[in-house]
Amino acid sequence: MPTVLFLLLAIEVCAAQKVAITKVAITFDDLPLNGELPAGVTRVDITRNTLAVLQKYHVPPAYGFVNAKKLEGNSDAAEALKLWAASEPIGNHTYSHLDLNANPAEAFEREIAENEPVLELLAAKDANWRWLRYPYLREGETIEKRRAARAYLEAHGYRIAEVTLDWEDYMWNSAYARCLSKNDAPSIAWLRSSYLQTASDYLDLDLAQTKLVYGHDINHVLLLHLGAFSSTILPDAFDLLAKKGLHLVTLEEAESDPAYAADPDVASQNGGSLLDLWMEAKKIPYPPVAPKPYKQVQEICK
Repeated sequence: MPTVLFLLLAIEVCAAQKVAITKVAITFDDLPLNGELPAGVTRVDITRNTLAVLQKYHVPPAYGFVNAKKLEGNSDAAEALKLWAASEPIGNHTYSHLDLNANPAEAFEREIAENEPVLELLAAKDANWRWLRYPYLREGETIEKRRAARAYLEAHGYRIAEVTLDWEDYMWNSAYARCLSKNDAPSIAWLRSSYLQTASDYLDLDLAQTKLVYGHDINHVLLLHLGAFSSTILPDAFDLLAKKGLHLVTLEEAESDPAYAADPDVASQNGGSLLDLWMEAKKIPYPPVAPKPYKQVQEICK
């Protein structure tokens, strides 16, 4: 669906439902792949099929955040990442997906630097790869560690790729790979329906959180993970975004919103999205929401 058609659909749906149109950037973590592979499917296959969906929907440039350690001894992973970087921008997700909460700030900084040669090699000419996505969305369990990491990022010219919309889509990647390998159509149908229900519930939650934190809506950044389920579910996910009044833009445009200039400056044991951190900093209680189907997704097709 071309971008203009995506916007027209969003406008039409929002007019009918009296929903405001809001901007959102699409981003992907854990490149070159999150989760397991289905039998007979390669990382290159998954990347090529996902890129085809992004192109079909004319999605603005979507950052893919890279863990270069996954390339070690894996030619399939290397080719998949080259394929992505030839079409979409890339950013830093640390070398090995290091958890800042479980490691010293100095180790985290080394992981950022260790990841950079791959980004420099693969990024398009004049592309800005100095965007950092915190692994696990954990920015430091102490205020000293949080501030040290942020000072390092600022000194090295990085911007933080914040997240405001997230439904933990990564859960479905390995589950889909298992079910596809078994050709289990009923289970795949359940994965699709549970994914879309969870996405809808948590989009509503995140949009409600936004109003609680800021008192008004803002531009958003959606966290997705490149994996086995991506190319299958993304068309429905993009349709859902349009129905919720979300119009696709670049990460740069999304984070031009003044909301991204403020820092909640809060230490957090659990981490979370920018909205979660503001909720924690302001001690705002969470609205009710249905639990995610963690156990069912984890156990299906085993």
